Amino acid sequence: MITMTKRAKHAVKSVETGFNILDALKELDGAGVSELATYLDIPKSTVHNYLSTLVQEEYVVKDGSTYYVGIRPLEYGAYARSQLEIYGIAKPEVDDLAATTGELANLMIEEHGRGAYLHRARGKKAVQVEAHVGTRVPLHGTGLGKAILAHLSEERVEEIIERHGLVGSTSNTITDRETLDKELAEIRERGVAFDDGERITGLRCVAAPILSNKNRVLGAISVSGPSNRIQDERFTDELPSRVLEAVNVIELNVTYS
Repeated sequence: MITMTKRAKHAVKSVETGFNILDALKELDGAGVSELATYLDIPKSTVHNYLSTLVQEEYVVKDGSTYYVGIRPLEYGAYARSQLEIYGIAKPEVDDLAATTGELANLMIEEHGRGAYLHRARGKKAVQVEAHVGTRVPLHGTGLGKAILAHLSEERVEEIIERHGLVGSTSNTITDRETLDKELAEIRERGVAFDDGERITGLRCVAAPILSNKNRVLGAISVSGPSNRIQDERFTDELPSRVLEAVNVIELNVTYS
């Protein structure tokens, strides 16, 4: 597992500013120079210079007076994903989960203390949610993330919580450490994690960790769907069994690939 990134001792301010501008363009869904300058509290001339360079290097596109994140960063994400062995091994099983359950199936890894969706597959009845491949979310607020946290060391969990906190996304999100620790212990005991509207109200999720033969967590897979379809035995028995079967195949392939 990739280690957490600590604050650079001698961070390059110009690089930070460039990435802050890219982040702001994503958060604002595109913006002009004045709006960005106000949002980031930096001079308009500085924003203009950075945007001009980012357009030149093809990381940003301009439409009229509005700037947007370009497609080029996708090239890096696709490359990074292709280098991860777990992606190639788990993808067929995630696709099969989506096909057999009719719901949304997911693969997540942990990076820099957040959960990152590495692959998503849609069954015939899958609901549309706002997250996409590459979206990063708090680990404690998803079934996938909790499955991963349950198999990290106590020290690592503490480090992640100290850095990112336990922010609530819905009224069902776990936001205190004692409750989270109890939940993680239960996940280790039963082998699966449940998410009952903890990230998105009305959405339920059943997840399980992917472990190496040395018991190191490599990621997690899940099946998600609306609470009116995922309830009773389907929530507590059927989907957990299907997810665990898929994990078993993935872990065998990881071990003997």
